Amino acid sequence: MQAAVPAPAPSNSLASPAAVKVTGVLVCSTLVAALGGLLFGFDTAVIAGTTHSISRVFTLTPATLGITVSSALLGTIIGALLAGYAGERLGRRDSLRIMAVLYLLSAIGCALAWSWPVLLAARIFGGLGIGGSSVLGPMYIAEISPARLRGRMVGFFQFNIVVGILLAYLSNYLVALRNLGSAEWRWQLAVPAIPSALFLLLLFAIPRSPRWLVKKQRMEEARAVLLRIGAPDPVAEIERIAQSVEAEERLSGTRLFSRDHRLPIFLAMTIAAFSQLSGINAVLYYLNDIFAAAGASTASGGVQTVIIGTTNLVFTTLAMFTIDKLGRRVLLLTGSVGMAVTLAGIAAIFRTNTHRELLIWLLIAYCASFSFSLGAVIWVYISEVFPNAIRSKGQSLGSLTHWMMNAIISAIFPAVAAHSSASPFVFFSVMMAVQFFVVWFIYPETKNVSLEDMCLKM
Repeated sequence: MQAAVPAPAPSNSLASPAAVKVTGVLVCSTLVAALGGLLFGFDTAVIAGTTHSISRVFTLTPATLGITVSSALLGTIIGALLAGYAGERLGRRDSLRIMAVLYLLSAIGCALAWSWPVLLAARIFGGLGIGGSSVLGPMYIAEISPARLRGRMVGFFQFNIVVGILLAYLSNYLVALRNLGSAEWRWQLAVPAIPSALFLLLLFAIPRSPRWLVKKQRMEEARAVLLRIGAPDPVAEIERIAQSVEAEERLSGTRLFSRDHRLPIFLAMTIAAFSQLSGINAVLYYLNDIFAAAGASTASGGVQTVIIGTTNLVFTTLAMFTIDKLGRRVLLLTGSVGMAVTLAGIAAIFRTNTHRELLIWLLIAYCASFSFSLGAVIWVYISEVFPNAIRSKGQSLGSLTHWMMNAIISAIFPAVAAHSSASPFVFFSVMMAVQFFVVWFIYPETKNVSLEDMCLKM
């Protein structure tokens, strides 16, 4: 039987719909923190337009190309692992500033890379920023959001990831139109420096997380921040947060791996793993190569990648406006079915070598299914299932799982696809069928539950 998390009674919630005031500070803080997601998406997808060029320039084999693409993922693993510690020590906001600097250094380093090892090192720097921001961005937004809007507001981080992916594809396409010759890939990899610098500057204009301030006993600062973000009763809210942290530390301490945390650990690790077992990042990293394998020219492949990016944006937007109404489980179950079916269709095209004209449509439907489900839910779910006392550690664990799976799948995808183009898609399809049943029987619904009440229900 599926676990269920009932919403708390309105009388027990300090963030009831009638009382919550959405302030400019709340909106701006969410938008700025979510810029880390835009850079996450841009850095993740920009490599797709450069794989042919860097393979030629650095004489890469399919195996070394896989290493090049997945090198950033080594950084994401390290970044995700350390971000929770940095988030606790320095705070969520100040740690995001470090991530912005890493993004900036990566873009400059990739553009100027004079050898393959230098390119790998620059991509690892970018990976550190991606891994760290995937922990800190959703966590910061979750901790400033009212319960009734939390899914939508944390979902804006995923929305920006998708915007970043679309901008990367569009940027690659526009740079390619300028016929820059052998320097084209350098310009493509340099573009993320612009939003990276903007992200860094804007992070100096947002407040710290009030929940982090309460944990650090900085009550007056927390009260001031809560007032600015529209909390109806900051004093009562601080007391409630403090009681939640104290109760959690008394019951199971600040250790992540304890019997009391089995369910949130399982939820965070499985949703993170499934997000990669869906094959989404392997598809996004090698999208141009997938189209080329199906016979598309470089120009048409570039246009098709922009279409895919636009699809992601449209369906992520739709999910943002429904996640707090339909709930997390409905989105996940719907997307599981859509991805399983479309991935099976893609596998059939490559196995039979027929109906290649349907590939773009199946990829569009697949990306739409992912964006409406896992893409919209993963960072929301991981950010909300852990108690206050261990949220940064739990967020790191979920993000670490995500990036480790990403690194493994992205590294082996070129070699496996070179042997059999259909095999990876068969595997991804089966994994989405498995996800359907795991969500159906185990995943609780978390919509409209405050972060403090969440720990009582897990």
